Amino acid sequence: MIDGITAKQFHESEGVEDWPVVGEGACTFFRTGSFAAGARLVQAISGLAGLDEHHPDIDLRHDGVTVRLITYTHDWFGMSQRDVGLARQISAVARELGVRADPSAVQTILFTIDARVSAEVMPFWRAVLGYEYRADNPSEDLIDPRGRGPSIWFQKMDEPGLQDNRIHVDVWVPHDQVQARIAAAIAAGGHLVTDKYAPAWWTLADAEGNVADVATTMGRD
Repeated sequence: MIDGITAKQFHESEGVEDWPVVGEGACTFFRTGSFAAGARLVQAISGLAGLDEHHPDIDLRHDGVTVRLITYTHDWFGMSQRDVGLARQISAVARELGVRADPSAVQTILFTIDARVSAEVMPFWRAVLGYEYRADNPSEDLIDPRGRGPSIWFQKMDEPGLQDNRIHVDVWVPHDQVQARIAAAIAAGGHLVTDKYAPAWWTLADAEGNVADVATTMGRD
């Protein structure tokens, strides 16, 4: 049995200040300053106990390391107490190496497709992208089995009308970064469509009406 918790419960746990939950998991970015320093951090993380049972997703780049924590089983896709413990351990390892976390640098991208009958369109996207059905919700979600590409959610479309935009992007950011992201988008030629669902999400559009939601985990529990 997975000891699943909400994003709010994760954020309220002690010792996870480095780890905002941005959609699919808790993430942070460790600014190592070099590839070699990042590799040392990854090696130190790999030495933690219990990673065969529950491991982080790690992206090593020349200037730092992005780490994502999520619990994924046949009936759960989200945060758990195991992620709380692992977040604390990884932050402690980074501190020992003198590496600081920059949680403001993380985000998660989700593509949403409005579909009248999801079962008729999901097989196409699964095949063309090489994705898999998400085990806990195979009727609505596709994921990259390599854990690199954005996930896709197939949202039930209201009948009978068709809308101009049936695919949009959800950009999940830490809550303390959302206003800066919205302001930047508006300054770049976009406009606010609605903030009716804030702080869960704000809907924006570009000059031609293409839509993006800037989302947080706030207001969802």
